[in-house]
Amino acid sequence: MAFHVEGLVAIVVFYLAILAVGIWAAWKTKNTSSEGDRSEAIIVGGRDIGLLVGGFTMTATWVGGGYINGTAEAVYVPDYGLAWAQAPIGYSLSLILGGLFFAKPMRSKGYVTMLDPFQQLYGKRMGGLLFIPALMGEMFWAAAIFSALGATISVIIDINVNISVIISALIATMYTLVGGLYSVAYTDVVQLFCIFLGLWISVPFAMSHPAVTDIGLTAVHQVYQAPWLGSINSLDIYTWLDNFFLLTLGGIPWQAYFQRVLSSSSATYAQVLSFLAAFGCLVMAIPAVLIGAIGASTAWNQTEYGVPDPKSKREADMILPIVLQYLCPVYISFFGLGAVSAAVMSSADSSILSASSMFARNIYQLSFRQNASDREIVWVMRITILLFGASATAMALLASSVYGLWYLSSDLVYIIIFPQLLCVLFIKGTNTYGAIAGYLFGLVLRITGGEPYLYLQPLIFYPGWYQDDNNLYIQRFPFKTLAMLTSFVTNVIVSYLAKYLFESGTLPPKLDFLDAVVARYSREHMDKATLVKSDNIVLNELAPVNPRHSLTLSSTFTNKEAFNYVDSSPELSNTEDN
Repeated sequence: MAFHVEGLVAIVVFYLAILAVGIWAAWKTKNTSSEGDRSEAIIVGGRDIGLLVGGFTMTATWVGGGYINGTAEAVYVPDYGLAWAQAPIGYSLSLILGGLFFAKPMRSKGYVTMLDPFQQLYGKRMGGLLFIPALMGEMFWAAAIFSALGATISVIIDINVNISVIISALIATMYTLVGGLYSVAYTDVVQLFCIFLGLWISVPFAMSHPAVTDIGLTAVHQVYQAPWLGSINSLDIYTWLDNFFLLTLGGIPWQAYFQRVLSSSSATYAQVLSFLAAFGCLVMAIPAVLIGAIGASTAWNQTEYGVPDPKSKREADMILPIVLQYLCPVYISFFGLGAVSAAVMSSADSSILSASSMFARNIYQLSFRQNASDREIVWVMRITILLFGASATAMALLASSVYGLWYLSSDLVYIIIFPQLLCVLFIKGTNTYGAIAGYLFGLVLRITGGEPYLYLQPLIFYPGWYQDDNNLYIQRFPFKTLAMLTSFVTNVIVSYLAKYLFESGTLPPKLDFLDAVVARYSREHMDKATLVKSDNIVLNELAPVNPRHSLTLSSTFTNKEAFNYVDSSPELSNTEDN
């Protein structure tokens, strides 16, 4: 394949535009945020992200390279088709559920990261444990999409895959490093516009190519392969449901999502952003679905691609760039390539920032350096952005099964973090003992279920399992959802059991080695007069001043909005009268 100068020019133009916007946003952040809250400005953008920018950045976080490439691939692959392209509906429902039930309690309590409520209720040890699957999900996701970008660019302009991955990672890391959430948010606006324009411009040209049959015909009739609408066999219905719940419920507990929620100017705005992003995800999936349908409706032997077709060459995962390359004019594939590269960076930068935010705040500050200055936290974030960006790049270049690692880590987010998030926000009375038990039960059930992408054989064989052509064991039973439900139920049962045993005197207080029941019960009663818990706010902070989030662990979770209601509380008034 010849080197394509036009494709290289497209890369340079789009990357320079994105870098320029990122640097401008960093300059804007520096001039609008005060010196004392610089770390919070990097993590949550000063909590003043508006509806327009917020809607774009939340949509762009989901609509990445994996989203558009994966949707096109699912539609194109025979025997799967549109029926198995679950990401658009699954992620949209995930955003709607997040907006309805999770955005308001998280934003109204003034948290800074997704892990804050866990450390507030369960302590720093449990927060550290939950950081592991959260970090794995973000890092392997970034590595997977960097890997996809390298393969995509190599298809269209025939340059070295490693060079394209490294340059893309450098640019995404650079503007994230200097500007934090502001840079990520404003570049997301540019990137989403590029995706929308690039893909929609390409669709009519690809559809009008002489080798392409009417997609309305190939949707229901077999022409070159099975109809691209696809179908779900009765044996696969439980697998389909398991994957659907994984996308819908497992798409909620991600720092990349809550970072946008917590950056909103109010809890209501956070909900509206979620609903806007859900609509945006559906809209942005339409051109990817059409491109997959076009790929399934093409006589590839009548194009420069030749024979065999992409699925026979095992290039089905590259159907989107292949359609852009061989079914569109050169100047159109110019825009399409920019769209794909922009889509990748819009997700990669979010993952890198999310991972560094959780480490700097929940691990470094809250677990080790509770008195760290704001400047120190900022430098820790910058260093970890570089480290995590470099790590994701290295995994994209070196790991042969990055997608397998990401599948497993995303499963852990669904099985471990989602039930813990339900408990910490909605189930009163759960404690650290239940959280640890639920964590371990969910982890064991997921690992023992096996993972074909990593050639990890199962130890538990659920009903409906079978061996494929590669002698890998495939589970049809929805064991991931079973593991999630088991983790949730275990958390609740063990928490209430521990609470009963300690409060009834069956177990002596000295056995409460995690200080999760006896000590917490004492603190709650001691602080009743303040209407808050001691791990929420300390007594000398009841004065109406602006709290600093970097002073102590206890003041870190201060709900600034609660100050407006302390003076008017009837319980507090009665206490003062007495």
